[in-house]
Amino acid sequence: MSVPNSDGALLTQAVLRQLRDEIFDGRMAPGTPLSVPGLAARLEVSRSPVREAVQQLVVEGLADYTPRIGAKVAVLDASMLRQVFEVREVLDGLAARQATARVTHADVDGLWTQVRRQEGLLTAPPDHRRDADLDLDFHTAVRSLSGNGPLCDALLKLDTQAHLYRSDMWAHELNRRLAVTEHRRIVAALEAGDADGAQRAAEAHAAGVLVRLLRS
Repeated sequence: MSVPNSDGALLTQAVLRQLRDEIFDGRMAPGTPLSVPGLAARLEVSRSPVREAVQQLVVEGLADYTPRIGAKVAVLDASMLRQVFEVREVLDGLAARQATARVTHADVDGLWTQVRRQEGLLTAPPDHRRDADLDLDFHTAVRSLSGNGPLCDALLKLDTQAHLYRSDMWAHELNRRLAVTEHRRIVAALEAGDADGAQRAAEAHAAGVLVRLLRS
């Protein structure tokens, strides 16, 4: 698939989106070499935006770079996944705690809208990309309410890395229902102004997702 031609930063972003999509969809499996000349030829663009896009993938943790060898799609095994979620559990709990003091009624209404959309899709056929994206949208919304930029950036990188772990978690109805139930607990605690409860709910959700990912 070719990337639409554009200029400078716009072209680099288009290439980056394309490569991210191919990694997330499994079209470029973990360990796949990220050859700048090869990708540039396939995407029908110059090498410069491809080189910059690959460098960004390394920054995001989606690719590893070895001197004199080059970059390849990062590999995330079960051991590394545990480490990612151990950190995410702590940081998501902190984000929820900090968000509690900042949320408005409108913010809470927005979070309930997201949860209800997820609930409404429970009777629909599973869609891994859709359900994963909705989950990420929910967590991004909660984290942004913390007002803590470095914390949000760290959590986004952790979520991005977790995408590398191939799992059919979202194919199971029980897993989808559990995720929505846990999201409801987080929002209920935020709505009640219960910082301790919001932190515990967010931590428990991250811990539960890890178990379900490994179980799948």
